[in-house]
Amino acid sequence: MENNNKNCILQVRDLHKSYGTGDSEVKALNGVNLDIYEGELFVILGSSGSGKSTLLNMIGGMDAPTSGSIVFRGREIGKFKDRELTNYRKNSIGFIFQSFNLIGELTVRENIALVANTKNNPNIVEDNLKLMGLLEKKNKYPSQLSGGQQQRVAIARALSGDPDLLLCDEPTGALDYETGKQILRQLEKLVREYHKTVIIVTHTKEIAQMGDRVISVKDGRITEMYENENPVSAERVNW
Repeated sequence: MENNNKNCILQVRDLHKSYGTGDSEVKALNGVNLDIYEGELFVILGSSGSGKSTLLNMIGGMDAPTSGSIVFRGREIGKFKDRELTNYRKNSIGFIFQSFNLIGELTVRENIALVANTKNNPNIVEDNLKLMGLLEKKNKYPSQLSGGQQQRVAIARALSGDPDLLLCDEPTGALDYETGKQILRQLEKLVREYHKTVIIVTHTKEIAQMGDRVISVKDGRITEMYENENPVSAERVNW
């Protein structure tokens, strides 16, 4: 689906991913095509085992496709050398996991500073602590925080790498309803106010109402792709 009002920053073409061989072969992705545009909230919707997280990992350079291509800002990431791929994951991608993946021995500030890119903004750690409402928690450890606070730390950490793409794999999956809503508000704010590009993977169809564009994935294929002319605000999303 084309969007002439924004720049296309990532293109996925005829993407396939298989695991195993012969009778035991599993096709996790089977001919996926999509474009991602700058400054949009893009939702990948699908049930467990549909291939949605595999697709996110491919985009993030965490796994390599069996065939097909992923082109980021005109460069095919499948052709990156090891250092180029490391730099892509470090400088262009911010990953937010369902399980937070914080380091328990580090404080909030230390977790965020771990991946901070201070080249363009030496204050990026403090700025993201403030953005996520974590200044008063910066010297706390993950075990001293609620689930929602830990997820906000994870978002702040991802943002501190100053990424082009923020990839969110079931960001509300480990949270209760109200806390999940808080996280969705934060992600919405990043897109609408700070013009970040955010991809959310979810199995919750109601969350897809937030997306500027949505794809549904089943058995490794895109079964539906559509645009929300009037995306629903996080405040109005109920599931």
